[in-house]
Amino acid sequence: MSRRLRFDVDGRDWPNGEYSRFVEAGGVRWHVQVAGDGPTLLLLIHGTGASGHSWRDFIAPFRERCTVVVPDLPGHGFSAPAPSLGAMSLPGIASALGSLCRTLALPTSGPQILVGHSAGAAILMRAALDRAFGEPGDTLISLSGALLPFPGVAGHLLTPVARGMARLPFVAETFAWHVRSDSRVIAQLLRQTGSSLDARGTDLYRRLAGNTGHVQAALDMMAQWDLHALARDLPRLRTSTLLVGADRDGTVPARQALQAAERIEGARTLTLKHLGHLAHEEAPDRVARLIDEVIVAAAS
Repeated sequence: MSRRLRFDVDGRDWPNGEYSRFVEAGGVRWHVQVAGDGPTLLLLIHGTGASGHSWRDFIAPFRERCTVVVPDLPGHGFSAPAPSLGAMSLPGIASALGSLCRTLALPTSGPQILVGHSAGAAILMRAALDRAFGEPGDTLISLSGALLPFPGVAGHLLTPVARGMARLPFVAETFAWHVRSDSRVIAQLLRQTGSSLDARGTDLYRRLAGNTGHVQAALDMMAQWDLHALARDLPRLRTSTLLVGADRDGTVPARQALQAAERIEGARTLTLKHLGHLAHEEAPDRVARLIDEVIVAAAS
């Protein structure tokens, strides 16, 4: 199963598929879901190895008063790969995402609320720093944001190791084969995040991780990641920022939100109790209320 996911085949029962469209922008054919036409822009960006499906419970609560935009990152889900490996870097994806937003001609009359999960938060911060959207946005919410490099030697070794793995043609296929062959693989990986997903959520990740093209995109993204540069630039970030951690997060410890806040002027922090790395999927109502509070404050 080396082919990429096809929306006409694999997306027939995809969450919120009625809002899906395909848009050419920034050298990528994006799969993006756009719902509502309210003056507030709510841009939701997933992390490495996920897809826009991870925000499946956030369109319904906000579509009546917001324009909700949920893309699959390049090579992830149903979006086509980036035109080059270098385009999978933080600045490369941020720039391409800015092109997508301009192509969509999104509303600008109300607040712009940017919400990123894990690596998605790093992409949005890079985009705000580089002014990829023109204006940096009114408020940026980082959910378990992967914003800082691992400390010590690991922080300098992980990217070269990932880059080497991404260049090996059998790595993505082997991983995807294991996921397809043994249902316990994806269940174990999800448990390591500290989150507990229902059967539907688990199955969606199984379908993604069982596809070689999707796995290769995740490897390519990690291979080009440079959080050292982002960490150095965080003091220049001027967007109002809320850094949210989760106390059971097995992927990005909650303390990283506190550490990142020390670098961002005026940043606020919040720790979600009894939730893991996929907090927005295991407790969408709690995270939606948090986003709603930010929208109300931005509009006042």
